[in-house]
Amino acid sequence: MKKQLANMRDSIATARTLSEALPYLQRYAGAVVVVKFGGNAMGDEEAMAEFARDIVLMRQVGVNPVVVHGGGPMINDLLGRLGIKSEFVRGKRVTDKATVEVVEMVLSGLVNKRIVQAINDQGGRAVGISGKDDDLMVCVADDPELGFVGKPVEMNVQVLRDLYGAGIIPVVAPVATGMEDNETFNVNGDTAAGAIAGALQADRLILLTDVAGVKDETGAVVTQLSPEQVRDLTERGVIAGGMIPKTETALAALEAGVRAVVILDGRIPNACLLELFTDHGAGSLIRSLPPRVKPRGAA
Repeated sequence: MKKQLANMRDSIATARTLSEALPYLQRYAGAVVVVKFGGNAMGDEEAMAEFARDIVLMRQVGVNPVVVHGGGPMINDLLGRLGIKSEFVRGKRVTDKATVEVVEMVLSGLVNKRIVQAINDQGGRAVGISGKDDDLMVCVADDPELGFVGKPVEMNVQVLRDLYGAGIIPVVAPVATGMEDNETFNVNGDTAAGAIAGALQADRLILLTDVAGVKDETGAVVTQLSPEQVRDLTERGVIAGGMIPKTETALAALEAGVRAVVILDGRIPNACLLELFTDHGAGSLIRSLPPRVKPRGAA
């Protein structure tokens, strides 16, 4: 009897949660949400399956998710096994021809197809592509000293619209073509996600990380920031280290027309669902535009 009562309470709580999510489901119906997936979750099968379920649920309720992924640890592992040594300039890996070949194998092959399979295993329809497909992402060298590390200069995102328009979840590896024939560039995953979100005029860019979000001087996570506040915290050295590239990506995405960017702790269970469909955001929201309000009766 006690077990039945406990099960009933759990069911009631689940139903209440679904009911409370209705305004958010309406708000994001038809919205494009770009999710950068990376970090420790990529190497954990359970975390990968949970992420895949969240993405499939988003698609099921009318959101158009586009997944962009990284894969640094897997690249490091294969480079080590192949005996290819990495050189670093100002803390960044120099990507020569041999290294970029490994990067493409790992990102477009192993990592991309692992995420695609995880989404399909959860009942979704996912297709993996790279920035090379249909010239989705065209790059130039970001820094000549770093070799084939790319900076996006041209985005052709119609292939992504075609995919999610057909009910398919695109999973994008951050490998890009260059301006010259047979040129390949490795692109930072956050940078690629920001460029894709900007080109799609996405409603939301979610950057999943291994940290709680942007922190203030006291070490507390700031749940909402404007671009001006981000610049101020950066100038004062509060935003520093690995958070700088993420906030720079966020600001560039906002300038390109993305409505809001969230730097989110991907270690939190169901982090994307918490952010989109509840009042309990799990990271730092950076926004310069007012919240998107779905007009009554609109699709």
